[in-house]
Amino acid sequence: MNALGAAGVPLSALSFGAAGIGNLYTEVTDEQAYEAVGAAWTSGIRYFDTAPHYGLGLSERRLGAALRGLPRDQYTVSTKVGRLLASADGGGDDRADGFAVPATHRRVWDFSADGVRRSLDASLERLGLDRVDVVYLHDPDDHEEQAFHEGFPALAELRSQGVVRAIGVGMNQTRMLTRFVRETDVDVVLCAGRYTLLDHDALTGLLPAAQARGTSVVIGGAFNSGLLADPRPGATYNYAAAPGALLERALRLKEIAGRHGTTLRAAALAFPAAHPAVVSVLAGARSAAEVRDCAERFAEPVPPDFWRELRTEGLLPATAPLPVTQPLSATEFLPAKEPLPAIAPPSVTEPPLAPEGS
Repeated sequence: MNALGAAGVPLSALSFGAAGIGNLYTEVTDEQAYEAVGAAWTSGIRYFDTAPHYGLGLSERRLGAALRGLPRDQYTVSTKVGRLLASADGGGDDRADGFAVPATHRRVWDFSADGVRRSLDASLERLGLDRVDVVYLHDPDDHEEQAFHEGFPALAELRSQGVVRAIGVGMNQTRMLTRFVRETDVDVVLCAGRYTLLDHDALTGLLPAAQARGTSVVIGGAFNSGLLADPRPGATYNYAAAPGALLERALRLKEIAGRHGTTLRAAALAFPAAHPAVVSVLAGARSAAEVRDCAERFAEPVPPDFWRELRTEGLLPATAPLPVTQPLSATEFLPAKEPLPAIAPPSVTEPPLAPEGS
């Protein structure tokens, strides 16, 4: 386990991203979602990340139901603030925002102090937990000044009061994350998709800044939303169809991995974990099979010659730290002593327990 922030919040080196069980792209049944969380638990994963945005609260409800019977001091949960969920009566679905759920609610951007507190209260109710460990400001791209001058101070106050143990920011870009690292005392930043085998943007600013300040980094989107998990025509990159040049690059990486007796998925997970500022790699999954595959690939040794060939071929920057061993001890992913208890998962059609707006 790695420690995050001054509070020493424990994070497993591989963590579970719960957007998939919020019906990202396609529907997942309650049973499938529950089994995915169970597979994460029995694989040794102890850090679970969710957000109100994921399935209009569905991800939080499902994750909370799955975790509720487990020892609370043995896992870490993070959620996010910045989008309140307000009741909506327009019908239809939420596929325009990427989630296969009924559009029973709409998202309202709010990084005010009041919005932060209301969002966290509603998340706790949906999760059915008495606390979360980490709270991130979520995607404040178009709300930069409010996030800095209202949202962050509100989170810092919650941290000082002991309501949450660690605070941070989660985004798909590095410029603003780097500013947060340099100008605030965030414990952690969640950088999605910007430090992968295909995108090295975080290497030049964010990761050196975090290392210098002692700020923890969680890397999400190691598969760049799908392309590095299964490069093929129609695969997604940054939640859209992958451009041809990137697909060709991913296929080249896959071919090199195969020649060295490893898999592209193993390499994609190992690469970001090698940076000393990175404390956890967040892998999204929607099924037990996907979770188990991620855990197995994460514990899989990637031959040093593979990394050397990538660098020789100009596929990796010379300054990128390369894995020299397995990204974690294989013993970290031994089955847990106790499986998930037999708790009936919530109904898919259950509405969020407490709409945060109107």
